[in-house]
Amino acid sequence: MLREALTRDEFTRRKKQGDKTRKGKIGESVKAFIQNVHHFRDDGLIDSGPPVEHVVIFDEAQRAWNLKQTASFMLRKKKRPGFAHSEPEFLISYMDRHKDWAVIVCLVGGGQEINTGEAGIEAWLNAVNQSFSHWQMFVSSRLTDSEYAAGKALEIVRERAQTSFDDCLHLAVSMRSFRAENVSAFVKALLDCEKEQARDSFTKLASRYPIVLTRDLSTAKQWIRSRARGTERYGLVASSKAMRLKPHAIDIRVSVDPVHYFLNDRDDTRSSYYLEDAATEFQVQGLELDWVCVTWDADFRFNGSAWNYHDFRGDRWCNIANSYNRVYLRNAYRVLLTRARQGMVLFVPLGEPNDPTRSPEFYDSTFSYLRELGIPEVS
Repeated sequence: MLREALTRDEFTRRKKQGDKTRKGKIGESVKAFIQNVHHFRDDGLIDSGPPVEHVVIFDEAQRAWNLKQTASFMLRKKKRPGFAHSEPEFLISYMDRHKDWAVIVCLVGGGQEINTGEAGIEAWLNAVNQSFSHWQMFVSSRLTDSEYAAGKALEIVRERAQTSFDDCLHLAVSMRSFRAENVSAFVKALLDCEKEQARDSFTKLASRYPIVLTRDLSTAKQWIRSRARGTERYGLVASSKAMRLKPHAIDIRVSVDPVHYFLNDRDDTRSSYYLEDAATEFQVQGLELDWVCVTWDADFRFNGSAWNYHDFRGDRWCNIANSYNRVYLRNAYRVLLTRARQGMVLFVPLGEPNDPTRSPEFYDSTFSYLRELGIPEVS
């Protein structure tokens, strides 16, 4: 996604200057310094030497695979049975082949693990502690916050002589929601069912970062269209488990290409501007829009005091019992609720009394909870 954006930008600038360099040629130069982490990992499997790079930056580092997921992939795709390293451990080992020096920068988002097998930042800490004790580690002092899920590993590395904690390593002011610093705090409190904290955070951000609530999708679309100015971008997002939004013409099974969704112009039906395709947490993670319509289905519903977690199978909603899968669904909504730079509208359907898969009770409690937090309703 980033490579495509940089390639398009460079191509446009050169074209204006009369340069006829092919877009593909420009793309090759971009790939030289921005590459898929899996390609970087595969280079380490093929070559026994150190990488060309002495400094690497892993964005969304919490998404690296744990040992089980890595071993499964290596067996199925690379024909390497018995692979005994998590992805963080192997990536560090690849950089550790340098005899002089190397630097690894891990950029981490709290509560962003949404895929099966994503290890979180804890796997990086464990890898250093268990296999690379000679490495110096510099850690944000805010990594202790619960949403980072660093667990016991953080306490263990704290005892290492070569571990330093530094406040400067934490991005305290959100670069995504530049109009309000309290969006992440509000979303965290909302998901943690901490009503008073959520109300307080919402009060602090409401004047600069509008959030509204509606039960009508047309109203939601009109709301974000009316607020976008100039080239400001807007779009629909939905959970990957939001299977019963189809009556509202939102089918999350339709493949959304993030390149078209985020980069194409208003006249392209594949772009976010058209408000037809809803991107899921997998397509928007690490990216953002100016204005977002979050479409809320019955997969994640408030029961009056806590959240219920559901997966739609066959012709009915089924309770999600697995604790890891519950975390993934909760984090999916965390991702969706933190994609907007300037404001968002939350669409919670009315449901349909004659449809047991869209019973109003699946949605009403969630809507009431969001309204209790102070979010105003528009109609």
